[in-house]
Amino acid sequence: MCVAIPMKVVEIKDNIAICEYENVKYKARIDLVKDLIKVGDYVIIHTGFVLQKLDIQDALETIKIYKEMKNLIS
Repeated sequence: MCVAIPMKVVEIKDNIAICEYENVKYKARIDLVKDLIKVGDYVIIHTGFVLQKLDIQDALETIKIYKEMKNLIS
């Protein structure tokens, strides 16, 4: 099973989005997404591709839950 963490798009170069979560940057292609992706958007990435653009409120709520879970197991 794969758990996808919402990542914030911090830069776009051609068809590559540079995304970040907790100071970790990851490159992902945006070819598969029909929605326009721009800097500041939150996305779900899997195997090097952006799969989905997320609503910012949903993304922030999911990140909050992940951080709470991380604190429980730390």
